[in-house]
Amino acid sequence: MKIMRSTSTRLAIQILGASVLLTTAACASSLLNRSEPDKSSSQGHQTLTGQSALGDWTSDAPGVRRRVTVADLPRPYQTRSVDNGAHLVPRPEGAWPKVPAGFKVEQFITDLDNPREIVTAPNGDLFIAESGPGRIRVLRGRSAKGGPEVNTVFASGLRQPFGIAFYPPGPSPEFVYIANTDSVVRYPYRKGDLSASGAQQSVVKALPGGGRLRGGGHWTRDLRFRADGQKMYVSVGSFTNDYENPNAPEDHRADILEFNPDGSQERIYAAGIRNAVGLAIHPVTGDLWCSVNERDALGDNLVPDYITRVKEGGFYGWPWFYMGGTQDPRHPGEHPELKNKVLTPDVLLESHYASLCITFYNGSSFPKEFKNDGFASEHGSWNRARRVGYKVIRVPTKRGVPTGEFEDFMTGFVTAEGDVWGRPVGVAVASDGALMVTDDASGTVWRVQHSR
Repeated sequence: MKIMRSTSTRLAIQILGASVLLTTAACASSLLNRSEPDKSSSQGHQTLTGQSALGDWTSDAPGVRRRVTVADLPRPYQTRSVDNGAHLVPRPEGAWPKVPAGFKVEQFITDLDNPREIVTAPNGDLFIAESGPGRIRVLRGRSAKGGPEVNTVFASGLRQPFGIAFYPPGPSPEFVYIANTDSVVRYPYRKGDLSASGAQQSVVKALPGGGRLRGGGHWTRDLRFRADGQKMYVSVGSFTNDYENPNAPEDHRADILEFNPDGSQERIYAAGIRNAVGLAIHPVTGDLWCSVNERDALGDNLVPDYITRVKEGGFYGWPWFYMGGTQDPRHPGEHPELKNKVLTPDVLLESHYASLCITFYNGSSFPKEFKNDGFASEHGSWNRARRVGYKVIRVPTKRGVPTGEFEDFMTGFVTAEGDVWGRPVGVAVASDGALMVTDDASGTVWRVQHSR
């Protein structure tokens, strides 16, 4: 199915078509019968709600838990929109990420060039997209000094690579797939390969490409495979903030697309998702999840970024509505037929967090209450008077269902003066159970482990 956005009416027709799709049981049916511990997501924690949940970096700390609801949101333009981009500084003397009691943070490697998504290969190697220079790096092992034993480039000459996935899912993949900003490619892969053993193969030849932020469209493309390996999902963010230019190239944007693994049978899996930067498959339910940057310029506390399970055929509102049918004031009265079709996301974050990558904790070294919970990176705000984000959060779940809360897990990247020295991007679980976090401000991979 193809969306042509030359006019808003044509776009709305296509969204209406997508929204009548029924959720299928094809997504990892074998996984649906597995169970996980029934754990209370809020045991031992006080959850901030209402206006108390809407803080800034000065109220962040490991263990602080928040729940944001639609009822907590202000009216549009209640505060003015500001351009307050991060003022990046070198890591100050003594500055270090903060994590909950019982955990410790180590600097695994630094001096990387624009490290973004990080993914753990079946053999434990860490694959990292260095998006700026257009390459994929591999880190292997851990030396006596705490860094990687092997550090090498797997592939180069890519175009703003971001998403990385191994196919087929399982212990013995045959390919590693890479999402460029404007295509999906793959390389032959056998367990333990440190460099591409064969030529690059084109899978999806043409995705809507993006520039680098301001005015160039959202450029990151993530990809994941359904648990049974039969389908591939690719996220494509919007070109504009809120479709303010009806002539903007929004074809096949603000969507999660579905393909066969060979790139055939393209269709829109879910629509109205402004910029789903990160995708993940829940290890128990097989559900597709996404981490989303919502729209800007409506004020400090609008519109919330979010993390959610993705409903097949679902419509999440962009650009005409947000958070379950609230009309965007920049599109007054447009497409009332879509209002009741807008889905409200599972977990509302604070606005302008810039929520990026997401993973689920499937290791065994963290305490058992963390098992199968989500971890997401919050890259940090620019369209807000006081900074928010710049941290990694935990997304509690109960039997694979999000509780609606989120909890600070790794903070401390902003100085007391409001300067920024670290910006989390990628999150992955290493083979030894450590949580690995990329930081594109300091060029670092951080390693977080529980002290037993």
